[in-house]
Amino acid sequence: MKLLIITTILSTFFLCACSKKQKGNVVKVGVVAGREAELMETVTQVAKEQFGLTVETVVFSDYVTPNIALADGSLDVNVFQHLPYLKAMMKDRGYPLVPVGNAFIYPLAGYSQKIKQLSDLKEGATIALPNDPTNLARSLMLLQKQGLLELKPEADCTATTADVISNPKNLKLLELEAPQLPRSLQDVDLAVINTTYASQINLFPLRDGLFVEEKDSPYVNVIVARENNCHEKKIQDFVKAYQSDDVFKRAQELFQGNVVKGW
Repeated sequence: MKLLIITTILSTFFLCACSKKQKGNVVKVGVVAGREAELMETVTQVAKEQFGLTVETVVFSDYVTPNIALADGSLDVNVFQHLPYLKAMMKDRGYPLVPVGNAFIYPLAGYSQKIKQLSDLKEGATIALPNDPTNLARSLMLLQKQGLLELKPEADCTATTADVISNPKNLKLLELEAPQLPRSLQDVDLAVINTTYASQINLFPLRDGLFVEEKDSPYVNVIVARENNCHEKKIQDFVKAYQSDDVFKRAQELFQGNVVKGW
């Protein structure tokens, strides 16, 4: 009987130890649906082969929920946002989040199903823009570079349509949720869309964009963790796996060369 009790205790201890070890080698990662989610398949493979790390991917359809899930502990890390967006979310909602590494730059571009070149844009045309604060500002600054409108001199990464001081063609600026922008193309004259969502309908900046954000853009996507887990070995190993040559090559394939390495 004593032997049975000892054996049971040892077995329980062994199972608990294995469970803790397994949990310590698992990273739950949030991404946005589309080719970035496909890219995680390669990240998962590299993480397993090179670091013995198990990556569990959670796919979201919007830009807000992944940070909520990371902040409340449902995720260990997420990879979907650029730094200005992260800073705005942290300021507005007080999330205890921190960037732990750079990912890729996915340039914004202007797409249209109604015109072939920007000079064909008519008076009073409707342009759809992402409505989240930083991507809206990013889009407005991109439109300004095309000479379509002018913003206040002090306008920066917090710019809104209220900062437009000149609109020569009386363009109608329509703000939509980012995931809706690809579907809006049939109804608007032009839409400024992030590569993540444009790629879902097989549109790519360099191939299909009427104009494209410059490659020196400060809007590099970042890998984000929490303040209380950012120094964990599994988080650091995940960053190394993501920033591997294999992942970069796969990103180039998935986005047909329309990504820029951010590290």
